Amino acid sequence: MAFSKTWGWGQKGHDVVARIAECRLAPEAAARVSDLLDGYSMVYWANWLDSASHTPEMAYTKTWHYANVDEGFSYETMPKNPAGDVVAAVEEIVAALKSGALSREEERLNLKMLIHLVGDLHCPMHTGRLSDRGGNSVPVRFFDEQTDLHSLWDTALPEAAHRWSYSEWREQLDRLPEAAVTEIQAGTPREWFGQSHALCRNIYADTPAERVLSYDYVARYTPVVERQLLYGGLRLASLLNEIYG
Repeated sequence: MAFSKTWGWGQKGHDVVARIAECRLAPEAAARVSDLLDGYSMVYWANWLDSASHTPEMAYTKTWHYANVDEGFSYETMPKNPAGDVVAAVEEIVAALKSGALSREEERLNLKMLIHLVGDLHCPMHTGRLSDRGGNSVPVRFFDEQTDLHSLWDTALPEAAHRWSYSEWREQLDRLPEAAVTEIQAGTPREWFGQSHALCRNIYADTPAERVLSYDYVARYTPVVERQLLYGGLRLASLLNEIYG
């Protein structure tokens, strides 16, 4: 069993993560990333994997956008999906990029995947339960619209939080002092996933099935959305600077 939707943040969210990261690259990393992407921006490729995962050539990545963790389990104790998950994928991609053993085309492919998957790693419902397919089977009502908990966190809630462009999101969020940025960038993808899962557990407790959600929910969780998008961008930059800087 797996998510019926593999998207993480909606298009805007992935664009925000990519833009924050792009603006935080060291000169050497920025030059290498631009060269590998043939001059296109990281934002240009931020959402590519959501569609690519549904093509025959990239179908092997369908399960890489999330990792199911049921109640009472951690990532380490939860039985693993044999097709892979977001934590394993990010760890393997980072190791492959650091190895220097990839062809240019392999390196380019892995970079494009990493840009997207670090965003997914910070989307709380992409750490959700296998038992309800990551919130896909948890119906909720958001204002006047019937939806599910997974879709709410992927798209509807971030869009309700702010009607900003991705560049405005980056301008408003990426304002922390460097000491705070360094602290956020510490740790490993596995630890970052654990932080997202801790948020996910709180979201489940606060959002039972059939709950009607409106302004109070947006006010409560907008800071969480902001923080996760910012953290995703800063940490993606940190990984790329470590690989290429």
